[in-house]
Amino acid sequence: MAAPFKVGLVQMTAARDAEPNIRMARDLVRQAKAQGADFILTPENTGMMEPNKPVLLQKAKPEAEHPLLPAFAELAKETGAWLLLGSIAVKLDATSCANRSFLFDPQGRVAARYDKIHMFDVDLKAGESYRESATFRPGREAVVADLPWGRLGLTICYDLRFAYLYRALAKGGASFITVPAAFTRPTGEAHWHVLLRARAIETGAFIFAPAQCGEHAEGRKTFGHSLIVSPWGEVLADGGLEPGVVTAMIDPAKVEEARGMIPALRHDREFSGPATATVLRAAGE
Repeated sequence: MAAPFKVGLVQMTAARDAEPNIRMARDLVRQAKAQGADFILTPENTGMMEPNKPVLLQKAKPEAEHPLLPAFAELAKETGAWLLLGSIAVKLDATSCANRSFLFDPQGRVAARYDKIHMFDVDLKAGESYRESATFRPGREAVVADLPWGRLGLTICYDLRFAYLYRALAKGGASFITVPAAFTRPTGEAHWHVLLRARAIETGAFIFAPAQCGEHAEGRKTFGHSLIVSPWGEVLADGGLEPGVVTAMIDPAKVEEARGMIPALRHDREFSGPATATVLRAAGE
């Protein structure tokens, strides 16, 4: 059984350009390492929070030219930690990007990539509306990667609402699942904690969810509350509302303990339907 390790979540308020975000993320990753973190994660949109879609497409870079990748590769080597770059906008062509997460090993090598599958296309109250699919191309593949302590499943933000993805990752061997996010304030207040705890309980996995917080360009507000959740659904750390770092010790044995008590991942059943109920008339009608 793998030994316990410390995870550190970076919570930040990303600006609309890469350079200040690199500086901010670098400082916070170093803080997490100073607190003993072996695996450090940053939020969704670590590279930029650019609300203007045409401008975002102008600023976005292909993977080979993206400034955050060499910066994070060096940071992984400097700290000797496993490092998850929560997500960046990777330009695919003139009209679309991928919302892509990168896992770096302690030698600064990219160990895994994941493109966000589910696009955040919603209409909230007070005219707050988002169309992620207007700029981003959805991914098509679930991803797991091996860490020294067990297998990791990768997701991003809005993926959180699609429980089947998390079940698939757990069935693929994931003991830990990442959810870097930039949750809006209204949806975060209503759903963030309960959804993350539910995904942990359903899968018997640890959930690591680093989040954006505060107010960004053009008034966009994100919820914060980076969470580390145990396989039993316990909140081990909560980042609150301000930028910073939260850490927790992770015991991989807790995964098998939770799955042993409630082996729901082995209890799938085939079923048909749903069928439309038929109203049966009484005799004589």
